[in-house]
Amino acid sequence: MMSGAMTLETERLLFRPHQPSDVDEYCKLAADPDFRRHVGGGALSRADAEHKFRQILLRVANREICLMATVFKPETRYIGYCGLHQGWGGKGEAVLAFYIAKPYWGRGLATEAGRAFIDHGFNQLGLDRIIASTEVGHAASIRVLEKLAFRQTAVESGARSFINFELVREHGTMS
Repeated sequence: MMSGAMTLETERLLFRPHQPSDVDEYCKLAADPDFRRHVGGGALSRADAEHKFRQILLRVANREICLMATVFKPETRYIGYCGLHQGWGGKGEAVLAFYIAKPYWGRGLATEAGRAFIDHGFNQLGLDRIIASTEVGHAASIRVLEKLAFRQTAVESGARSFINFELVREHGTMS
């Protein structure tokens, strides 16, 4: 259910463009070492988190494909950022991402968010392929991607190793 205001809703979640007022909650997430462990390393300082928030999330807030502020509707609380973003692929492809605060893990919210953005990507944006990547050993994210019917395509080994996944639109041009 996308509107001119660039929002998307599920039963429990509201996705909307990031606003300057989200910065404090975002900075709390970025300072949590458990949250950051799976999204790119260690906890961020307040200054680094604010810089990332302003330079990345606010700058793209009104684009059609971007990571959106994720609000847990029963509490009207900012709990992270989810969505589709441009990846390394071409036209017709986007990357699914879901970053949810630790107190909300294990509630099925990442799966709920993923379903919403898959539907939006294939049915409103006309994407042919959605890809995702998660760190090897991140069992919860792997389970979410499997529930969403993604299939594993590759494993990238290195200092941090990742599993790559894809989901192809059933009636798309990709096979």
